[in-house]
Parts: sequence; C-alpha cells; structure tokens
Amino acid sequence: MDLANRKIVCPKNLIEKAKTKGVVKAAIVNAGNELAISSVFAAVQNNLIEPIFIGNQDKIKEHALQIGWDISSYEIIHEPEENSTALTAAKLASENKVQLLVKGHIHTDILMKAILKKDLALIGKKRLSHIWHMTAQENDAPLIITDGALNVLPKLETKMHIIKNAVEFANRIGIAKPKVALLSATEEILESVPSSIEANLLTIRAKEENINADIFGPLAFDNAISEKAAKIKNIKNAVAGKADILLVPNIETGNSLVKMLIYFMGACAAGVVVGGKVPIVITSRADDVEARLASIAAAIVSL
Repeated sequence: MDLANRKIVCPKNLIEKAKTKGVVKAAIVNAGNELAISSVFAAVQNNLIEPIFIGNQDKIKEHALQIGWDISSYEIIHEPEENSTALTAAKLASENKVQLLVKGHIHTDILMKAILKKDLALIGKKRLSHIWHMTAQENDAPLIITDGALNVLPKLETKMHIIKNAVEFANRIGIAKPKVALLSATEEILESVPSSIEANLLTIRAKEENINADIFGPLAFDNAISEKAAKIKNIKNAVAGKADILLVPNIETGNSLVKMLIYFMGACAAGVVVGGKVPIVITSRADDVEARLASIAAAIVSL
C-alpha cells in the first residue's frame, strides 16, 4: 500500500480561532533546530505568538538566519544543556511569564518530567491528557482523538478526566455538545474484551455526572465514524456514525490511528497536552511545519 503524497495543510478555521485570542507569549523549549524555528516563524507570521527561545543561542540564531528571520527583537535564554531547557521553560510558565509551552527538539518525557515538578504548581486537580485535532482538508471539521501520546493505559478515573478535557477543548473550537465515542474492538459488551466493559462503565458514569456531551460506548471505529456502518449493524444512539471525539482504550490504539491518518491520508495532526496551568504543544520530531503550526494554534484555542 502506498503512503499518501498529499501535502499536509494546516486548517484555516483553526488558525482563525486562535487569532481571536490575541498574540500569546510562548516558551520554545530547546529551540535550536531547523523545524522548530521554521514552525515558530510560521506562528509569528500568523500573529499567534511572541516567542521566548530557550536553548543554545548560537544554534537558534544560526537556524533563524538560514530562513532569513531576524530574531533580534525576541528574548533568547541561553541554555546549552538540552535537559535543562525544559525546567527553564516550566519555571517561566510557573511564574506566569508565558501562557504556552512549545516542544522544540527535545524528548517528550524530559519535558513532561519538568512540568510535573510539584513545586512549580503547573498541575491542578485535572489530569493532564493529550488531544489530537485531526483534519484532512484546509477547512475540515476536525476529528478529535484522545489520548494517544501521554496516558499509556489509563484507568477508569483517568479516562473520565480525559473525556472532560476533550469535551472542554471541543467547546473551545465551537462544538457546543460534542459526540464522544468510547472505542473498543466491538460494539458489544464482552468479558473477553476488557475495553468494551470499561466503555460501558464510562457511558454510565458520564450520564451520572451530567457531562455536556453525548457519550457512548463501546463502539468499534467503523460504527463511531460511519453512519452507514452503524445503520447496517442496527446501532442506534446519538453518537454512532457521528463522533466528534474518539476516546481510545490505550496509547497504542491512539498513536497508531493518528499515524495511519497522517501517512495514508495526509491528515494534519495538531497535538496539544491540556489539563494543566498552560497548554503544551507536543509534536513528533517527524512532524512538518504545517502540523507544528496547527499544534500551536490548537494550544492557543485551548486557553
């Protein structure tokens, strides 16, 4: 099977929503990398952020010069040690000096370790979770997938936090009452498929907590996104075939699903961690500038 050769396109509607928030101060963590600098430049050109660069200042200036960007008016915090850039950025967020953290060329676990430091108070009562805002065309309505990057095998309580974070994000992008599909391998509740049992429990729990969303599971992927598939299988509820949000049972499912959409469809994956004091842009080191720009826009919208 051939991979998609479509150029990934950042959704215009997401950029426009982000612009309504005004220019946001953002810390760029370990910024001395070509893709990191190029995506920040794109965000600045779209009037989304005012960056504070953290990293090796020589590399930062070198990569900015290579793309013809004069960054002399922006703050650069010289930190040559990669692992120390995350803590520097986390402290800026803790001190209310930035509203947004953007991952540059740094491993996600190093960045998250700094953010989770208790003395910085970046985490409140909510659980952090990762959201992917997926689009294939420039003006697509998004499909939100959560959590395929942060919580590995979340328990029931954690999944309730993930659902609430995703619903809140959906509200911010203009979906007043999102439809949330709780994915499993089947639409039946089977003891042999633990995720189906958990999805059913989450459906009951969501109703009890009066979350402002239509939430149902278990649903297999086809039943969640295809009205035709749901009709053939005689599945009748408000979510089947019309999902805005897919809650995946584990990180492998979410990660694989998103990367299949990227590589087989050319989808734009905007990734952001929500639930903390500030949103955190988490992108793959393989992501191109358009996906990174979309991720920055999604994080701003979540503010």
